Amino acid sequence: MMKNFLCLVTFLILISQTIFSQVLLSADGLGNTYELINAVLANPNRSVVETPDCSHTDFGNHIDEVFDTELNKNVFRFHIHVSLDNDRCKKFDRQRNEIKTYADSPENLKATKGETVAYKWKFKLSNSFKPSSSFTHIHQLKVVGGPYASIPMISFTLRKGKPDKLELRYTATKDQNTLKTVDLNLLKGKWLEVTEYVKFDDVGSYSVEIKTVSNNKVIFNYANSPLDTWQDGAEFARPKWGIYRSLNNKEDLQDEIVKFADFSIQEITSSLSVETLKEKASAILLFPNPASEDVEFKNVKLDTYDLIEVYDYSGRKISTDKKLHNDKLNVSGFSKGLYFIVFKKDAIIVKVLKCYVK
Repeated sequence: MMKNFLCLVTFLILISQTIFSQVLLSADGLGNTYELINAVLANPNRSVVETPDCSHTDFGNHIDEVFDTELNKNVFRFHIHVSLDNDRCKKFDRQRNEIKTYADSPENLKATKGETVAYKWKFKLSNSFKPSSSFTHIHQLKVVGGPYASIPMISFTLRKGKPDKLELRYTATKDQNTLKTVDLNLLKGKWLEVTEYVKFDDVGSYSVEIKTVSNNKVIFNYANSPLDTWQDGAEFARPKWGIYRSLNNKEDLQDEIVKFADFSIQEITSSLSVETLKEKASAILLFPNPASEDVEFKNVKLDTYDLIEVYDYSGRKISTDKKLHNDKLNVSGFSKGLYFIVFKKDAIIVKVLKCYVK
């Protein structure tokens, strides 16, 4: 278990760098949805929208915008219909309604070997969502170029089962395998926020966290470092979001809507400010340690950190809701054992300390 946590911490340290060149795509509710998407993700006169509009013209645009009362903002709706939609009038055993980046998209939207990128977005499945027993992708990271470009390197695959599941799937070649799963019932009917970090390289890293927007409860996370995150021969890697599902068992499916909001793509690079921040945090101490009630953060300088995360011995993130008060953490409800307290400033990890609960 300690190995799992060290992999997580190692990856977090690798990404503890300044984030820059952020690209945001948010619904504005004014119509012209395709134009909005293309204005952000594509170069002029190029479309990054792949919809089944051509096979189902009567419905109109399969991606539109609607005001969401839970988020109190406009969001994107991705529609798919069992009987009338296919894959861009090219393939009829599957359906696709996705957005992505292309070869001629702006350079900061395409990941190249050696780069680290943060992808963030929100999505919501209906309470009655029915995935295919074959595949239903809602997110993919795919490369362009090379012998393995046809298979996603990373995918979020919804799959029918007992119970239905979300599968985190991965491959560096062509043999995709499942890294981790979660019961799909835990994801249905609520807005979820995804944060995904990838260092694209032969010796790269991958991390993802999915939490509920309403209460910040983490319901799925995974981290692995080192991990081969570059398929040989690739020119670049790019994200895809939407609905891409098999029609092999139509009787399992129904017409669906998946809502998405606030797509973000951020390149990450090193900065001198990282060292400055770490120097500020170098003197932080925990007292008392071991502790059974409150742990105080000693020697904290102004603006040392703006976020604290706590992980247990196995690498599981622990909720700190109502446990943090100024420069103190209440651990009275924690089980006895070893914990790791991670201090962050502007998404940069500046300190990781061991905390023992007795």
